[in-house]
Amino acid sequence: MPNVKVGVIGGSGFYKMEELKGVKEVEIDTPFGKPSDSVMTGTLDDVGIAFLPRHGKGHRLTPSEVPYRANIYAMKSLGVEWLISVNAVGGLKFKMKPGDLVIPDQIIDCTRSRATSFFGEGIVAHVPFADPFCPVLSQILFKSAVRLGAEAHPKGTCVAIEGPAFSTRAESKLYRSWDADIIGMTLSPEARLAREAEICYAGIAGVTDYDSWQDQAEPLSVDVILETQRKNIDIIQKIIKLSIAWLPPERDCVCSRAMKSAIATGGKFIPAEQKKKLELLTGKYLKGDKP
Repeated sequence: MPNVKVGVIGGSGFYKMEELKGVKEVEIDTPFGKPSDSVMTGTLDDVGIAFLPRHGKGHRLTPSEVPYRANIYAMKSLGVEWLISVNAVGGLKFKMKPGDLVIPDQIIDCTRSRATSFFGEGIVAHVPFADPFCPVLSQILFKSAVRLGAEAHPKGTCVAIEGPAFSTRAESKLYRSWDADIIGMTLSPEARLAREAEICYAGIAGVTDYDSWQDQAEPLSVDVILETQRKNIDIIQKIIKLSIAWLPPERDCVCSRAMKSAIATGGKFIPAEQKKKLELLTGKYLKGDKP
């Protein structure tokens, strides 16, 4: 298996990376269960890549059923430092039109039934999350999109809803009143978990529709949404490939040290089973008991 550095989580319509070389399917068990599917590892221009279809092959998992903790833990266990998330989203403003790409910089979390943290059960941690996406990786993704001629927006606030149903018109208008730009179902808790795992995480969101805020518009159709996203997949794969070539050799952003001062529980009070369970994430910070 190659030395994996970059992870890609593919959303609706993005179930494999076409140019990945030497592909191997890796089955991974985590303390949080199995990931959405086997992880495909390989190389892209000699860089180790791990690819995971968020909804599983054949799109079997709803946004609420995605095992987000297992997915992020699996990426961390493979050595992933940079994680690119691909998402299909609706546009909440006319300028975020179908076919455009958005590199989101903020999230409003309206999900309600998902495990949002690796922590609990005897260990408390409060990770900094004011800026939920890695600024370094986000800038590289946008720069790559522009270089390749994509219609791309360098930032945008995404409302993350539970799903799987789309928004009511009233909800969609409410989100617009919040000045949100796009709406999706999977950026949360994925981004939060990636921060707890000290992985640099950023997204490429493909706008597929205008959600449901336009009174005269036809109801949303899954077929239309997926077809629009499929048209984006080719350029998204090119953006990922170019971005990987531009990644810095070393990380020096807040993501890489997010847990340094986040653990609130004294080491001697943390149950041994929790220490073992979270060793991958916290081991370097819990070498001795905290006073």
